[in-house]
Amino acid sequence: MKKVNLSESFGKFDDYWSPKIVGSLNDSYVKLAKLSGKFDWHHHEHEDELFLVVSGRLRMCLRTGDIDLEPGEFIIVPKGVEHCPETLTDECNVMLLEPKSTLNTGNIVNERTVSDLQTL
Repeated sequence: MKKVNLSESFGKFDDYWSPKIVGSLNDSYVKLAKLSGKFDWHHHEHEDELFLVVSGRLRMCLRTGDIDLEPGEFIIVPKGVEHCPETLTDECNVMLLEPKSTLNTGNIVNERTVSDLQTL
């Protein structure tokens, strides 16, 4: 067992939209990611995703309407729901809880796809 200091962990990387593994919980990873700007519309066929805002502000764009998140708030995006994360501040730090099979770009593969995750 080890404890994870979120502030120290976020200080170990600078790249955006590239989740880092900080823990494993049953069949899921706990990931940290720095976000900036707008991501791509996508969905995850088989996985739910939890986004917890640690710092900054995040808008989860949904086809049914957007949801804005402040630090300390989280949203669970159910599998199959098309979504597009977008920061409302220059940078937003999030903690993710996702099944280990989750690909960050879901049903699309492009230059933002991270298939080989780094562990901090």
